[in-house]
Amino acid sequence: MLLVSCGCQRGGEQNGDRGTQPTPSPSPTASPFTGEAGVRAGPVLAVKVDNVRPARPHTGVEDADLVYVERVESGLSRLVAVYSGRLPDRVGPVRSARESDLELLEQFGRPALGYSGVQSRLRPLLEGAPLYPVPPSAAPDAYTRGAGRPAPHNLYLRPSAVLAAAPQASTAADIGLVFDKRRPTGGEARERHTVRFPAASFGFEWSSGEGRWLVSFDGEPAVGTAGVRLSAATVVVQYVTVRGSDFRDRGGNVTPYTETVGTGDALVLRDGRAFEARWERPTASVGTRFSSPDGSPLPFAVGPVWFVLAEAGRD
Repeated sequence: MLLVSCGCQRGGEQNGDRGTQPTPSPSPTASPFTGEAGVRAGPVLAVKVDNVRPARPHTGVEDADLVYVERVESGLSRLVAVYSGRLPDRVGPVRSARESDLELLEQFGRPALGYSGVQSRLRPLLEGAPLYPVPPSAAPDAYTRGAGRPAPHNLYLRPSAVLAAAPQASTAADIGLVFDKRRPTGGEARERHTVRFPAASFGFEWSSGEGRWLVSFDGEPAVGTAGVRLSAATVVVQYVTVRGSDFRDRGGNVTPYTETVGTGDALVLRDGRAFEARWERPTASVGTRFSSPDGSPLPFAVGPVWFVLAEAGRD
């Protein structure tokens, strides 16, 4: 089993020549977000991505290490795409942040956050949170409007430019995830799985040829602007509390608050199988641990991870 938080080195043993030892070589590094070997941990960038039909297809989401699917007003969804090991040229369409993003993102230390803006009442909370907010007003050269789509579904950012505006952004570190190429015992065979929000649905279909779960939105294959099908090595359906917040959108709809601190049930999809799990996150400053029913760590498959933050008792 590969615990990606390990950063130790292996020392050499004395050889036959008196007083000489082989030079210690560094242990192979692995991404704490995907478990992929040889991936240098870079600064963490989170991007709020639009996910209504007029916003598709997406750009750059296929390169994210982690993707969180969260509920917003009117039962719709948005994505939080998290990058560290690989940075695409562009990501989007970019949309606004929500209050519950602050709780979700605190586990990354102080990441950079790319977003289109926030309502004025939320701005003090965002600016006081442990992150580097980088909206267009803070880095205008990092954002562009794309042709062929109406606003607000046409705003894109350049990850390298956003990170340049947040040079002290935290480097990727352990957030509690465990990875192993070997499939754990147990689970049940599962070729596809669907999660439903009040006004959105997310499908995941296992492809043995690609060794990935292929993503669909609202019953349609999710294919990016580069022609690449969105996919994940592991999909986590994390059952959480979704409650109303003190905020509303311009139409007067209550903004949901997704609680990612606490404990609950989860369903982990990997290698064409579904595993019952429990999740635990004691405070916002630490990551989430996923365990099997017997309490042992449940390892994820090596590769990108998608988390669907589903309302407990609804799916």
